[in-house]
Parts: sequence; C-alpha cells; structure tokens
Amino acid sequence: MWFDAWSDLLRVALVGVAAYAVLVLLLRLTGKRSLAKLNAFDLVVTVALGSTLATILLSADVSWTEGATALALLVALQLIVTWTSSRWPRSRKAITAEPTIVLRDGEPLHDAIHKQRLTMDEIRQAIRSTGSGDLSDIAAVVLETDGTLSVIPATKLGTGSALHGTREERS
Repeated sequence: MWFDAWSDLLRVALVGVAAYAVLVLLLRLTGKRSLAKLNAFDLVVTVALGSTLATILLSADVSWTEGATALALLVALQLIVTWTSSRWPRSRKAITAEPTIVLRDGEPLHDAIHKQRLTMDEIRQAIRSTGSGDLSDIAAVVLETDGTLSVIPATKLGTGSALHGTREERS
C-alpha cells in the first residue's frame, strides 16, 4: 500500500516527464487562447487534460503513446471547436454562453440576476472594486462568459458599442 516497487516510481517519473513535455508542447502550439481566462467550455477541456495527464502518470495500463494521443486529441478537438466558433457565430452560441447585462443605468435587472444565479452583494462588490460607491454612477454591469463581472461607469459608456452582443433581460 505504501510502496510497491522502485520500478513503479521510475515509470511514473519517466512517463510523467514525457507526458508533461507533450502537454506543454501542445499548449504552446495552440497559442495564447488555451491559457486565457476560461469560459465553461475551456474549463471542461482543461479539467479533461488534467485528468488525462493524471491517468497517464498513475495507470500502468495506459502507455505513454496512448496518453500522448489522448492529450493531442483533446487539444485538437478544442482547436476545432474554437476555430469553428470564431468563424461561425451561431456555433459559438452553442458552445459558450453570451454575456448578460445584470445592471443597467444603476438599476438591477432582477430577472437576469436570478437567472444567472447572482446576488446583489456580488454585483455591489464588483462595483466597489472599481472604486465606485453609487449604483447610479454605473451604466452597466455585464456577467461575462468567463464568469467575471465587467463594470462600465456612466462616464465611460460612450456610444455603448462594447455592449453589442450582450443579452439584456428587463425585469
């Protein structure tokens, strides 16, 4: 239970270094998008990569070649999905959620807040983190696809063109 054999430890070390090198190489080849803030889809792929790496390291039933192939397959599938979603907006909507406005002109949009499972405390915290102390000074708060809250002060709204592509649900 505590120790089986030195050969098992050596296998984990050698296969671990090789699998880790393959994973780093694949992530470098896929570009900065793979290491950006994660939306739900990216998070699932990242967890799958981690799980696959752990399986390669700890399961003697999985060869390094099989594991490297699995890692490459996951990365290739992510590249295909992200390439497709960047070229066809309709496919993007199927993969990632669209940003949602949860506060507009200082007024909370309660239906959106409820649907997105947020609280007013979370929205107020995001507003405070920008240095604002008054909801009426805020043009919009957007729940982004990666789960962060973007706060747009009324003084910086301009034409509001950055809000295009967001969903707004009025209470």
